[in-house]
Amino acid sequence: MSFSDLGLNPKLLQAVEDVGYTTPTPIQEQAIPYVLMGRDVMGCAQTGTGKTASFTLPMIEMLSSGRARARMPRSLILTPTRELAHQISENFESYGKYSKLSKALLIGGSSFAEQIKLLERGVDVLIATPGRLLDLFERGKIMLVDTKLLVIDEADRMLDMGFIPDVEKIVSLLPPLRQTLFFSATMAPEIRKLSDKFLSNPKEISVTKQASTAETVEQTIIKIDGGPKEKREALRQVMTGEGEIQSAILFCNRKKDVDILNKSLNVHGFSAAALHGDMAQSSRMETLSDFKEGKVKLLVCSDVAARGLDIPAVSHVFNFDVPVNPEDYVHRIGRTGRAGREGKAFTIATIEDYKGLRNVLTTINSGIPVVSLEGFETWTDEEAASLKGRRRRRPAKATAKSSDAKEAKPSRRRKKSDDVAEDDSTDTAASSDAGNGADEKRSAKKPTRTARRKTKPTAVIGEREPSSEPSNPTSSFGDHTPAFILREAKVA
Repeated sequence: MSFSDLGLNPKLLQAVEDVGYTTPTPIQEQAIPYVLMGRDVMGCAQTGTGKTASFTLPMIEMLSSGRARARMPRSLILTPTRELAHQISENFESYGKYSKLSKALLIGGSSFAEQIKLLERGVDVLIATPGRLLDLFERGKIMLVDTKLLVIDEADRMLDMGFIPDVEKIVSLLPPLRQTLFFSATMAPEIRKLSDKFLSNPKEISVTKQASTAETVEQTIIKIDGGPKEKREALRQVMTGEGEIQSAILFCNRKKDVDILNKSLNVHGFSAAALHGDMAQSSRMETLSDFKEGKVKLLVCSDVAARGLDIPAVSHVFNFDVPVNPEDYVHRIGRTGRAGREGKAFTIATIEDYKGLRNVLTTINSGIPVVSLEGFETWTDEEAASLKGRRRRRPAKATAKSSDAKEAKPSRRRKKSDDVAEDDSTDTAASSDAGNGADEKRSAKKPTRTARRKTKPTAVIGEREPSSEPSNPTSSFGDHTPAFILREAKVA
């Protein structure tokens, strides 16, 4: 089947041919006809299979007639990341170059004034991240009552990043009679529940099993026993063994590790650049541009670049860290081996990554070859399991130590009390030998403390000084004794 069999107009077919595509992918072949029919579609396909073109091409076909009004976009595409939004925008520019469709990109890190200016002119296609779209809506700069076509791309990533409440709010602002396209690389039960809320009688299209990896990617796991320093040495050894790498993406779990690894690679003579969420949008776009143009060979990034980077020339993917979410492994290695090309993916795992690696293998339901590097110690699953058991017992040891420490304190108290008892016995023996001198000395100390306790509140309250007479047994009346108590009692 060719694109001409999908019912697209000649101008759109010419634009697709100019890009270099002649045969649609399975997701494009199945989704485009139903989108053109006006049906809601729920599409699931692994990354790198052309999901973006499966909704951009029919959208251009459907929006070719009609005109947008100011601040009222005709269609809306929601994406989780800025990079993915830029990628979709570039696809519209490529496929819609022979069409007179206007578009706007609403993402963070860009000028509000420019975005508002585009909205006031009227846009046919609005590509936005949820946060910036709601911000402009609350400012009264956009209305969604005329949006008849909604696309939610990478819905599973929306769920992971916590955007679902924002998406639900945006959907509530749209007209109930609309067409909704729902695309995701994985279809977890939570995603299916969301699709039931947003879609009406959708056509479900799944061209691959859930969380499956591309067959064109050669995967390898490298087990080393060491820390971050050893992992960086192992990474450099693997890259050197692969020869001259034209283009590669390296993934880390934390932004801090991205910067550390990037500096380390540049120090050792590699052409690398960093990309993560804390960077300014202009810097992120400049870094991506340099990577696409080949000015930078290695892109060290966090999972912000796991989706939305459509760079067919990426030959290698290196997982410097095993992903925390096992489904992110599928998206990471999907950056290579795209459009039928072959790619390689290496994952460096320490014994600390045993649990995460096991979750990845369970998720993809497939085995990955394991190799060892010369000069690096390796580890086995049995060693990792035994280490996990020892870690469970560590808190018990710490508790025992703390209990010993607690027991040690009473022993010191007992020792102190024993010392006091010994002192008391010594004083008793001394008193028997020394006579009343020691008793008078001890008795002299006690009244001093008692007098101190009694005189302090008396001074505060302002009562008269206590008399030297014996204290009255009826202390509840203070120093005054009622007369009736002093009367003699008559006994019959």
